[in-house]
Amino acid sequence: MTPRELRPPLAIDAWRLVGLDIDGTLMHWGGDMSDVVIDAVERARMCRNHVVLATGRNIVGTLPVAERLGIRRGWAVCSNGAVTVRLNPAATGGYDIVEKVTFNPRAALELIREEMPDAYYAVEDLGVGFLVNREFPEGELVGRQRVVEDFDELCHDEATRVVIRAPGVDVTHFDALVHRIGLNDVTYAVGYSAWLDLTPPGVSKASALEMLRRQLGVYPDHTVAVGDGNNDIEMLRWAGQSAAMGTAPDHVKAAADEVVGSVGEDGVLTVLDRLIDPERLAVL
Repeated sequence: MTPRELRPPLAIDAWRLVGLDIDGTLMHWGGDMSDVVIDAVERARMCRNHVVLATGRNIVGTLPVAERLGIRRGWAVCSNGAVTVRLNPAATGGYDIVEKVTFNPRAALELIREEMPDAYYAVEDLGVGFLVNREFPEGELVGRQRVVEDFDELCHDEATRVVIRAPGVDVTHFDALVHRIGLNDVTYAVGYSAWLDLTPPGVSKASALEMLRRQLGVYPDHTVAVGDGNNDIEMLRWAGQSAAMGTAPDHVKAAADEVVGSVGEDGVLTVLDRLIDPERLAVL
């Protein structure tokens, strides 16, 4: 499979909306982020670009990354598009929730639990962490984990995101499982490991970014996205210009206009550098 045909470059004097995935795109899997990438994000933001972090992370996991990038005002798309926040230093916690989409996870959880009774299950507790059936391994979920005594507690309220982790299960099994049990009332994304993310129907990073695009008055052709995972496919297809990281699976690369270097090679700089106007920076 080959990437989409690369489109002409965007006009440098137009406002753009730039959706950037975090893990595997801006940030190395060990949690490091290159100084050159941090600097490029800052310079891009100074050149008529709305730089928006678009991530599967929850709010708690997104805010420290925004802080490291110097993004204290603006927007972030969290929980694979189910939650959009406006970064605001004056607000409690440093953000305001501007959009939240939920679903009732009961049917999905009960169906998957029948197939995988020994899996780890987590339901997002917005702005706090997760309700879990048992604690996930350290570092896999950001925020507080509250273990529930009864599995039914996980299904009790509306949720923005559900995570299922099944150690030892091949990731292709998740795709087959979702199709076999007919989870039509959710959007799902399979991770690199045996990890399944469920979000409300029709919700993705792309749907949240499109809402922002309309709100900010950015032309569709003036949208940019960079990502590396299955949960980035809709965003890459949505953007006027899109790039997949070099380590992305082939089917993710095929959704993008081009393929850039890996996160270890700071491949995102290929895209960010095009969004930086040296003459405008000189004036500022």
